[in-house]
Amino acid sequence: MRLKYISRVVCIAFMSIFFNSCEEKEYEFGDITTPSNIDIVATIVGQDATNPNGDGSGTVHFEATASNALSYKFVYNGSESVKPNGRMTYNFSELGVNTYTVTVIAVGAGGVSSSKTIQVDVLALYSAPDDLKTLLYGYDPSNPTAASSKTWRVKSEIGAHFGLGPVGGSVFAEWYQAGANEKAGVGMYDDRFTFHSDGTFEYVTNGDVFGRVNLIDQLGGSGGTVDGADVLNYSYGDYSENWTLTAPGGVETLSLTGIGFIGYYIGNHTYEIFSRSNPNEMSLRITDGNNEFDWWFVITSEDPAPPSAPYVYNNLVWEDDFNTDGAPDASKWTYDIGTGSNGWGNNEVQYYTDRADNAVVSNGNLIITAKKEDFSGSGYTSARLKTQGLYNFTYGRVEVRAKLPDGAGTWPAIWMLGSNFPTVGWPVCGEIDIMEQTGGDKNSVLSAAHWFDTTNNVKADFTQNTSITNATSDFHVYTMEWTDQSITVYLDDVKYYELTNSSSLPFNDNFFLILNIAMGGTLGGSIDAGFTESTMEVDYVRVYQ
Repeated sequence: MRLKYISRVVCIAFMSIFFNSCEEKEYEFGDITTPSNIDIVATIVGQDATNPNGDGSGTVHFEATASNALSYKFVYNGSESVKPNGRMTYNFSELGVNTYTVTVIAVGAGGVSSSKTIQVDVLALYSAPDDLKTLLYGYDPSNPTAASSKTWRVKSEIGAHFGLGPVGGSVFAEWYQAGANEKAGVGMYDDRFTFHSDGTFEYVTNGDVFGRVNLIDQLGGSGGTVDGADVLNYSYGDYSENWTLTAPGGVETLSLTGIGFIGYYIGNHTYEIFSRSNPNEMSLRITDGNNEFDWWFVITSEDPAPPSAPYVYNNLVWEDDFNTDGAPDASKWTYDIGTGSNGWGNNEVQYYTDRADNAVVSNGNLIITAKKEDFSGSGYTSARLKTQGLYNFTYGRVEVRAKLPDGAGTWPAIWMLGSNFPTVGWPVCGEIDIMEQTGGDKNSVLSAAHWFDTTNNVKADFTQNTSITNATSDFHVYTMEWTDQSITVYLDDVKYYELTNSSSLPFNDNFFLILNIAMGGTLGGSIDAGFTESTMEVDYVRVYQ
């Protein structure tokens, strides 16, 4: 079916507001109708007969309507903002009276669209004070033209760093305040946002972000986990926008263009600076795009303090930093070979080898590779390294820095078995799983302990999991501290697992370390039909006592 296009341009001039419109109409069969009759109302704050260009705040409220429109995009200075309700506010900051051009794109069913452009002459009198510019981007009054920048983050280590309250409320996050590190692993705490002196705003997402359900889709990313009204770990890359400082109504305000946001996406891009009395810190307030809540943030330009997990053991007694390329150190590591009994007791489908194809040290890392290949009757190969017979210990802290394999069906593990395994078998020997990851969920890891409950004559287990960000693309530190009182596991120095130890449990004798990738089986699950190979990279393994 051939489409016909008819275009027209309508130009209107009125006082200080000038309109240019361009409607692109598509006629075709079905219910798809191009939006038409676009109307844009621009309200310049403080505009009257005496002040035709506004009160100097630089604030303009735009409202667009159109026939057959489902949503609207506002385009200014190369940045787009999606506004389903057709309302958008810009805070223009260039001093004096200046002409600004804003284009509204009305989007209809099937994605057909038409557009209209409006020009507004706006007076801006506000000039941000030096101390605010110094705080925000490192401005130096003694060298005002020098380029500078500052990088900020949500101050996650304090209570009430994020929260919500009523629209227009004056009490910081009066309805909900997040506890310290409460939102770890949702895609917010590893974000970094940089304000440059030239007005550029850069956002480093580290692969995913956190936001409000439905509203976050305005970003055009993908995936994420819906948790109530939030979306966790929504896949979205780094981006750049622009920032301005204004003071409508005397309230210092930080505005971001396009999709710019800080910490939690809510479909609005204008943040009131509620407080900046603390050094290197700002408290911000913003109303979400649904006009449902005010959201509050505390951001800081200071780096987070080094983790201070209360570890008992701090004397390094054994390590492998994998600094010598080639085969793993034979004085520290040996291998399990073959398919074990019943797929190593878990219906796993890989054949473990000691080949360099499956285990090699390269560029400072141990590389364990699981591969799809026919080998000795199996369809997959991998490697399982262990310290059995070479290094065994009782109690201590194990720390492993690793990047995990991707692909459905991969089952990486960092774990330990009781050294008496050859004589008493499993689960009597005991097992401590420092880290395991299932084949179907790469956004979480788990820790577990397994033993034989002699009282009830059954196998016993204790398992807990935690969310993780970018487990397959970034290195993380997996730590287990084991005493006669407890077994505690940490992810990046944040505790998420603790089992009380006792004399009735097998966790008071020597254990040895194991590193491996299994394929399929109990936790690996179904293997992706397109799987070819994937790796677990280990930067170091350390034991402290």
